[in-house]
Amino acid sequence: MIMGLLAFWLRKLFSIVRNEILVLPSRVAVVLFCLFLLSLPLFLKNPYVLRILVQASIFAILAASWDLLSGFTGQMNFGHALFFGVGAYTAALLNLHLHLPPWGSIPLGGLAAVVAGLVIGIPCLRLKGTYLALTTLAFPIILMGIVFTIPSITGGELGVSGISRLSGSRLRDYYTTVILMLGMTAIMWKITDSRTGIIFHAIREDELAVRASGINTTRYKLLAFSLSGFFAGLSGGLYAHFMRIAGPSTLEVGLSFTVVIWAVFGGIVTIYGPVAAVFILFPLLEFLHFWPEYRTLMFAAVILLILLYMPEGLIPWIRDKIETECPRCKLRNVAVRKTCRVCTAPLD
Repeated sequence: MIMGLLAFWLRKLFSIVRNEILVLPSRVAVVLFCLFLLSLPLFLKNPYVLRILVQASIFAILAASWDLLSGFTGQMNFGHALFFGVGAYTAALLNLHLHLPPWGSIPLGGLAAVVAGLVIGIPCLRLKGTYLALTTLAFPIILMGIVFTIPSITGGELGVSGISRLSGSRLRDYYTTVILMLGMTAIMWKITDSRTGIIFHAIREDELAVRASGINTTRYKLLAFSLSGFFAGLSGGLYAHFMRIAGPSTLEVGLSFTVVIWAVFGGIVTIYGPVAAVFILFPLLEFLHFWPEYRTLMFAAVILLILLYMPEGLIPWIRDKIETECPRCKLRNVAVRKTCRVCTAPLD
């Protein structure tokens, strides 16, 4: 009985790999990237490298959550650090005062960020474009002012320190954050690939037409703010427990703009583009610490080259070079194919 079930699932897995993954280079690249991250500690145990990758995994969740909101719904958010900071401070305070373990404080930090998403979303529903971006930019600045006002609770400029570690070792931290990053990214991608994601995308393209079709756009925009806030809050909680501190740096305007840079560099409206960008740019920025006088200049040069020659982002540019879309059924195919793998329509 057990052997029969095992054989069935192995055949099903082989069928999925052969018919769904191996047919497209981009899917093969995603699988190889996941396998690389999961197997890396078997060959490399350098604590510094693992620390960089742990932080990259945390920021990858943050960047993907921005894409879920601003990329898919077009609700330009220049204050995304608010969600990150709310999640970090909530997790830190709950752990410090109520002695909740990380597995309890981090999800509650995510829920607190959902509330923050609703607080931003409700008054901003009627705003668009530049007005929305500037309004969202104000919220983390306001919260930072509140943090400095009540140092007895928030720690003021020093922040909240002395909280519990994420886990007992650097290796456990690595696998915890990497597995959570892969899982949350997959969930966000699945959301965008569902009916909800289609409505998000439609709101971005023409909100008036979506409203005319009978869809409550207000509800879906609030849902986008809440979902984005939840995932960003979880990343903030992870960051607080990994660094063992939650300070004003988690609310800085610079962090919000860095998230936007990651998303645009990797390619918005993809979810996986910002994730790839973080794993490219964050380690690159750490590596450039060896040349502090040229660090900012070289980083800016890389960003400008991508924006000039790959305006849709690095990952969509690479994908379009190795894959092509069928004009009839809209499925993607390997670029060297002459006919679609499903409907056999010509791809020229």
